[in-house]
Amino acid sequence: MTDNLALSDVLLIIERMPQNLDETAENDADNAPLPSAAASAPVGNSAVSVPAGELAHLRGLADRARNYVEAASSANTRLAYASDWKHFAGWCRRQRLEVLPPDPQTVGLYITACASGEATGSANAVSTIERRLSALSWNYAQRGQALDRKDRHIATVMAGIRNIHAKPPRQKEAVLPEDLIAMLQTLERGSLRGIRDRAMLLIGFAGGLRRSEIVDLDVGEGQSEDGRGWVEVLDKGMVLNIRGKTGWREVEIGRGSSDATCPVVAVETWLKLARIAHGPLFRRVIGQGKTVGTDRLNDKQVARLVKTAALAAGVRGDLSEDARGALFAGHSLRAGLASSAEVDERYVQKQLGHVSAEMTRRYQRRRDRFRVNLTKAAGL
Repeated sequence: MTDNLALSDVLLIIERMPQNLDETAENDADNAPLPSAAASAPVGNSAVSVPAGELAHLRGLADRARNYVEAASSANTRLAYASDWKHFAGWCRRQRLEVLPPDPQTVGLYITACASGEATGSANAVSTIERRLSALSWNYAQRGQALDRKDRHIATVMAGIRNIHAKPPRQKEAVLPEDLIAMLQTLERGSLRGIRDRAMLLIGFAGGLRRSEIVDLDVGEGQSEDGRGWVEVLDKGMVLNIRGKTGWREVEIGRGSSDATCPVVAVETWLKLARIAHGPLFRRVIGQGKTVGTDRLNDKQVARLVKTAALAAGVRGDLSEDARGALFAGHSLRAGLASSAEVDERYVQKQLGHVSAEMTRRYQRRRDRFRVNLTKAAGL
């Protein structure tokens, strides 16, 4: 009897969710929850009526399906998409426009309001508007409806917004080796927090890691549900197994020339003194700095660490404190490795996990832009 039921039907029946998605969406607009697997999946054949008792044996599969839906995107992405959906729904309510079904004209007016500042009080950046569009497409898809972003009411307006408001990307300042050494000296010596922060800075720099990749590491394989990688400490270095958007990749980090700046030694010291053998690698330090908790660090804490340490070390002291504060973030470590590793560019590209060499060059702040001089080559 259940062979022909769509997964969404099974989920809806098991969870006894309402069949009227329009009413559900209106409630979502007010409360802005992120659609769960049950609430967000396309309904399929809503005329199917099967007693819940006959599907009780599928509850375990329904729970697993929900976990897979959540694993399809990162927690930060889901939070951002939920916030964007709430923003859009609130704007529609104020303009007395319907959220459902998706209307390209309504979305076109919404992105216009975002670009002009009428929707938020200040004009959104082009990248923010594009993220909001992606969020709307995703949220509509979770409700079994499609938003046609190629419709002229959206595509043409978005093209005009890009032409008028697009600005060159603002790159974060690279933390170079001499900067990193100065930053390490600002950390609290002998404390668990200082030892942890030292390991985070060194592994982030040497691995060219994103801030999320740093905090998502576990001590070993399959040790937590929210982990997206693990470390393997070897005689000559350390291998990080990281799961990214396109699959798994290995990041190899060799031992340094000195224990004081060796990322492998820093991680080994942290694991030993923090007495961590299982689960998240980098965790909160609690109890007046004397106890290591079980909770994984948030990736924003990496950005705060880099910024705080860079300011304390006086990096780019030629600028005001406000200007310096805006220059440094988690990506500064990644850019620092790309800018300072004196090796063939392809090795840097592999370490950063970039598909193209052009993307790697965007991270290289010390790159000689005029190494190939086409003006002279042309005879001028």
